[in-house]
Order: sequence, then structure tokens, then C-alpha cells
Amino acid sequence: MAAQDSLAALQEKLANEQKLVQLIDRIHSAKSLDSIFLEIQGDILVFLEADRMTLYAADIDKKELYSKFLALDAVKEIRLPVNESSVAGYVATSRQTVNIGDAYDTSELGKINGKLRFDASWDKKTGYRTKQVLAMPILHENRVVVGVIQLLNKKKGGRFTKDDELNVARIAKTLGVAFHNQQQMGRSRGTKFDYLLAQGLVTQEDINAAIAGARHKNTDVEAVLMDQYKIPKHEIGAALSQFYRVPFVEFDERVIPPPDLMKDLKLEYLKRNLWLPLRRERDGTTLVLIDNPQDIQRVDSIHQVMRNHKVQLAVALRKDIQQFLAVAGGEGTSPRASMSEILSDLGNEAQAEKDQDISGGEVDENDSAVIRLANQLIVDAYKARASDIHIEPYGSQKDTMIRLRIDGSCNEYQRVPGGFRRALVARVKIMATLDIAERRKPQDGKIKFKLPDGRDIELRVATVPTQGGNEDVVMRILTASEPIPVDKLGMLDRNLREIKTAAEKPYGLILCVGPTGSGKTTTLHSLLGYINKPERKIWTAEDPVEITQYGLRQVQVQPKIGFTFAQAMRAFLRADPDVIMVGEMRDEETAQTGIEASLTGHLVFSTLHTNSAVETVIRLLDMGLDPFNFADALLAVLAQRLVKRICPDCKEEYQPDADEFAELEHAFGGKQETAKFGIEYNDDFVLFRGKGCSNCNGAGYRGRAGIHELLVANDGMKRLISNKARVAEMFTAAKNDGMTTLVQDGILKAIDGLTDIKQVKAVAIK
Repeated sequence: MAAQDSLAALQEKLANEQKLVQLIDRIHSAKSLDSIFLEIQGDILVFLEADRMTLYAADIDKKELYSKFLALDAVKEIRLPVNESSVAGYVATSRQTVNIGDAYDTSELGKINGKLRFDASWDKKTGYRTKQVLAMPILHENRVVVGVIQLLNKKKGGRFTKDDELNVARIAKTLGVAFHNQQQMGRSRGTKFDYLLAQGLVTQEDINAAIAGARHKNTDVEAVLMDQYKIPKHEIGAALSQFYRVPFVEFDERVIPPPDLMKDLKLEYLKRNLWLPLRRERDGTTLVLIDNPQDIQRVDSIHQVMRNHKVQLAVALRKDIQQFLAVAGGEGTSPRASMSEILSDLGNEAQAEKDQDISGGEVDENDSAVIRLANQLIVDAYKARASDIHIEPYGSQKDTMIRLRIDGSCNEYQRVPGGFRRALVARVKIMATLDIAERRKPQDGKIKFKLPDGRDIELRVATVPTQGGNEDVVMRILTASEPIPVDKLGMLDRNLREIKTAAEKPYGLILCVGPTGSGKTTTLHSLLGYINKPERKIWTAEDPVEITQYGLRQVQVQPKIGFTFAQAMRAFLRADPDVIMVGEMRDEETAQTGIEASLTGHLVFSTLHTNSAVETVIRLLDMGLDPFNFADALLAVLAQRLVKRICPDCKEEYQPDADEFAELEHAFGGKQETAKFGIEYNDDFVLFRGKGCSNCNGAGYRGRAGIHELLVANDGMKRLISNKARVAEMFTAAKNDGMTTLVQDGILKAIDGLTDIKQVKAVAIK
């Protein structure tokens, strides 16, 4: 009988050993950590004869333990900090095995470690009662903690025994090798969809099914994931960017591949090899899109073809690259040919002229390619949200540079062969009805232009004679638009409240000041829109009329025929006005007329080119205005600038260092000023910046916003103006009345994430 028992025990031991060997083989052959978590963990639990088990892997970077489990066909993740507040966290910290007889016995826990606590929240939630706990660190080479294995409630008998610990130790040793290998493989190899798996957007089964579906449909896996599994494109992009370690770029119809980069490349070649040069970066590199930056053969061919360029690769979806190539080829955009085709035609026609030995080698302004070039230039500038187009000739032997001003900064758009410089300028002058024979004097005019979609835009054209008998042309795009609601101007609460109060007054003078292009007219139209009611008669004199509003009677001044701002204002005063807006107080006559109008019961709005609100007062007094009348008339002066907005699609926060904060504090006015607004340097203080993405062409900025400085002419300020007080006195009084300076307003908006300190410095710090 004893011999039979001994034989049965031996057979059971051999069977367990075989199970253990099979289990170890499965662990070593696992394709991923997820496979161990979700597929093998259950078999380990059966072998170790416990009620429940949790495998934790160590996230070294975050100093956390994490585990994954399947709940209702969805993979969920739990995380614990590596510290002494939990059993698993303590085991990872101490690298000691913990064997507890009763998890709720605080004295038993205290003997192990005074800080050790059992988290009973899961028991309360599920009704399960945890008793025994056996937790052991999973070590690689007995040194590095790569995870923790934790068993709950032994199935047979009391607490876990030494034999149980031995079995767990053998499993833990195998897991230590497997976890380490999987983590190393994940760091060195990985797949391009690891990010999607880590975010829980798909499972490995979904990925496998998508791969099979892509093969069946003869398409790419990314397309299947977006169409069938509804994964957002930006998440696919994040996965590709993380895997290939290059930026991800989405298709944007507003981004046009530079024609001068495309002109030497055959479109069919690019379509066949699926790559294209997208843009020049600020550092002089050329950004090239490709769907697989690890395709050595194609990448090598890119570097060969673009050998005269410093290439930076970016990844894009196959469909997006095809769309960019379609735009570059002029497909599906506008009836006009693409810029690259136009430049090609220019070259062909220039060669034809050379063959015919036309004297001078110049091209006629009525040449069909030149007309198309001028038209396409305007269309492309409008699509790119440009405010100005600059045409800059350098001579017949050098290319003519064309630059676009977008969000306040000039960017190179195109280079046109020098032989076409005069033809292009002449064509623009014809469109603006200017004298093409006069090249020695500046001229200005306007172009009314119809876009391919039927919309009308207007361009203000200025020509300036430059060295070598050339002429520069600058065209400002005036898109007829509706005014921005005053609440959307982005003013601080105090500024918005005070400017609304001033605009509601029946008479007085409100000035908006700043350099050219700082948004003064836009702000004044927003204020006019706020008070534009049927009972109010509003006249405006502008040069040019950029924004139109129903209910306003708007007049374009014509200085060439003597119809100036001052003359327009005098005409308005005979036309029963309630409110008058005059585009600019350029001289004493206009300013004097505005003061008189405001003193005779009219509300007057105007602009001035000055640096700050207080300086505006001194500037007008220096013009010769009567200080008493001016003080009586003035309601408010709003100084403003435009700063670039951080691109919302790639905005990220960061903790500035102490030196950067000290610089910010100094610009704001010192510690006393920052304390008033509750600005202090601590662990929670963050600023923002743009990383650069496809939506902002890598700049990190998209669009612009206003920063403001509002001086309110209350009784105290009026007395100072009447007495011709010094700038410092007026500034101190305005600050005491609650005025925030341009710099302060900008820094507050940088802290809110609208812009960054660099932009505030660029426009407001002297």
C-alpha cells in the first residue's frame, strides 16, 4: 500500500513537472507581453492552484507596475505605483517575497513593513474575500525587477507553503527572462501599431484581421483600420510617427508642393515610387513625404534624386501622398494649370523666343503663360491665407523671388526665371490699371479678382522702383469679410468691459493705435458692430474699405483728387451723423476736426500710428491740439498688437526653467506686478509651445490673436492731459486705474496657452 502511494506521488510529481515544462515553453514562445497577460496567465493560475493571480510588468520610465486583463471583450489595464503602499508595489521596491496568511491582519502586515497596506477596494466592489497573498518579484538575472507575480487565496489548505513558493519562483524565473526579452524587443523592434495597442484602440487580433483584410482588398492596413475599425487618422499618424521616428503629415488642400522643387521631377515617377518633396523648412532642409521611411531602396533613390538638397523625411498615408501628388499635377483643384506646369510652359516659350532670336530675350506681358502665372499666384496666395504678396526682381541673370506673408511672417513661395521679371510686373500693373511705361516712380492701384470658385477678392497694389531699373510689387489681399464680434476679440475682462462702456457713450473720442497691420481697423469695426443699431446713423471714411457692414455708410477716400479724411469728416458733419469712424488721424487738420466732432455731440472712432496708449496722448498734444478740448473729448485709447497663435493641433505644455521665469517676471514688471495676478513659479506653472505639424506647415503657429493696452480717460486722467503731464505720470495713473500693458496682456495670454513669450517679445517688448 505504501509502495502504491509512493508511486502515485511520484507519478503526480512527474505530471506536474511535465506541465511546468510545457508552461515554460509557452512563456518563452509568447509573441508579446499581451499574449502572456491575456492567454498564458490563466494556465499559470491553474498550475499554481490559487483562486486568483495577477501578473504585473514593470514600466521603468513611469516607475509603475501594470497589468492587462480581458473584460467584456475589451482589454483593460491597471497600474500601481512602485512604492510601499501596496503589496505588489512593496515587493517591487524591496525585491522580497511576501507570504501573508490574512491580508486584513494589520499586525501581520506591520511586521513585514510599517507602511504596508492591503487595498480592499476590489474586494468591496466584487464581494470577494481576500485571505492569503503570495507575491514574488520577477527578476532578470536576479538583479533587475521586471515585474511581480501575485497569487490570492490558496485553493487547498491554509496559507501558501514553501513548496508553493518554490513553484512560483520557477515560474517567476522564466517570466523574468520572457519579460526582459519582450521589453527589449519592444524597444528595439516593435511594430508600427504598438501605439494603437498601448492606447487600447485595437487588439492584436484586430491588427491581425486588418492585415488579412488589407491583403484581400489589395490596400494598406492603415486604410482598413480607419474604415473598418474607425481609428482616427491622427491616432494612426501618432503610431507611424512613433514607430518611424519622423513627423507625420496629413493631406491639407491648402498646402501646395513648391513648384520649383517639383519641376525637375516627373510626376509619373513620383506616383510610381510614392514620395514627393512637400516644403522647405526654416533651417533650409527639404521635407520629403514617403509612406515607409524604412524602405532603404526608395530612401536611397530620394537622396540620389535630391542630392542638392538636405533631406528630412516625414511619413504620410499612401492616400494622402497620392492626393498631394494630384494637387501638384493640377488634378481636381482649379481649371487653371498647376504652377509647375506654368513654369514649364514659361521655359518652353522662352526657349522658342530664343530660337526665333527675339531681341532682349524678354517675354511680353500678354504672353499666355505670364497671364496664367499672375492669376495662379493670386489663387495660391489666397488659399495659403496670405495677407501680402511680394514680387522681388533681382535682374535678368537672377531669379525673381516671390514671397507670401502668412500670419505676419514672410515665406519664400516661388522663384521665377529672371527673364520674366518685367513681364510679370507689367502684367500685374495692367491688372491694376497702372502705367506700365512708368518705371521710375512709385504707383499704387487696385485689382478686382474673381477666384475659381466664383468669390470676388480685391488686392491693393503698390509698385516701388528698385536698383537696376527693376520694380518691386507688393499686393495686399483685401478679402471682404464680416466684422468679428467684440466679445471674440480676446480682450481681458476689464478691457472688454471698459471699451464697451466707452462705445456706448453718446459722444466722445475713441482711438485705436498701433503699427500698420496690427488689426486696428478690425477692432474698430468690431466696436461699430457692437453699437450698430437702426436708431444710429454711422458714417465711415476708410482707405481702403476692407470690412463691410450692413447699416454703415462707408466711404472710400481719394487723396489724389483732394478727398481726404478731413474733407470726408466735414462732409459727414453735414449728413446728420451719430457716429463717425475716420480711418486715420494723419495730420493736425484731421485730428482737430475729430475733436470738434466729438465735442459737438458725436461719437468718433479713429486710428493712429503710435507705440502705446499713453504715448498717443503726448503725440496728439504735440500735433498742436488744445489740451483742454482734447481732454474733454477723449474717452479711451486702445493700443494693440497681433501675436501668432500657437497651433492648436500641436500645442504642448512645458515647465520653464527658473531663468526663463525670471525673464518673464522682469518683463511683466517685477515680483510686485506678478503677485497682483497670482503668477508664481512652482511645480504647477507651465507655458506652452507648438511642436510643428502639417496643419501649421511645421511652424508651430497658425493664425493670430490680439494683445491690448487700454487707457481709460477718467476724471483723473483728463486732469493730467489738461495740465500736459509727463508720460511717466500718466502711465502711473493709468496703471493705478487697472491698465495692463501690452507686455502684461501678452504674458497673461501666453500663460493661458494662446501664444508664447517669444511672440510677445517680438511685438511688444522694446
